[in-house]
Amino acid sequence: MTNGHINPANVPDIALKDGHSIPQVGLGVLRIDDEGVVPVIESALEAGYRHIDGAAGYNNEAGVGRALAASGYNTGAKRETLWVTAKLRDEGMARTLGVCNFMPADLKRLHGETGAWPAVNQIELHPTWQQREVVAFCKKHGIAVEAYSPMARGADLNAGDGTIEKIAAAHEVSPAQVILRWHIENGTIIIPKSVHADRQRENLDLFGFALTADEHAAIDALDGPTRAGLTYA
Repeated sequence: MTNGHINPANVPDIALKDGHSIPQVGLGVLRIDDEGVVPVIESALEAGYRHIDGAAGYNNEAGVGRALAASGYNTGAKRETLWVTAKLRDEGMARTLGVCNFMPADLKRLHGETGAWPAVNQIELHPTWQQREVVAFCKKHGIAVEAYSPMARGADLNAGDGTIEKIAAAHEVSPAQVILRWHIENGTIIIPKSVHADRQRENLDLFGFALTADEHAAIDALDGPTRAGLTYA
């Protein structure tokens, strides 16, 4: 494993149906106030993040903008390396259109009314709530799946009567890294949230180990009926 700065080139891009691509690991900024989000974004960019998941409803977009300006990522060549997600549709500034919490019926209705499938569907997805029907539908129609609450807000770190901890110990990594690595191997886009620079680096440091087939299957087997909630994270 590595420490400190992660080379953004180590984070895979997920190709989208509209020709764009999105870094597979991003930073969520829900429930961070407008002032507090500035150092969080700055430390994430320093760590190697090139994907920020925000929303007008988070009431911190101005702070995100100040952080990008202070770091030089608000314009020019550096801005071109950065993916920023916002929750809006009608201002003509979005390059890629996605949806949140759409089930197959919702996606079918959208396609029926517009003739197009979205590029991304952001859903709650973690080991104990895998939404396999939704994921399968998205994959069938070329829709990238993005997981918010990828660790069930921390609840899944202890899932499976020690399953995650045992796998983590075998690889000398954290339980969080095990869960996030599982997502990576599934081809899922993830947006873990942390306000701490060391945890941000840990959440990005997922490419120095791989799960065995049995370990991956053990996490697959944790699927259940419990969800962390409906709020984007």
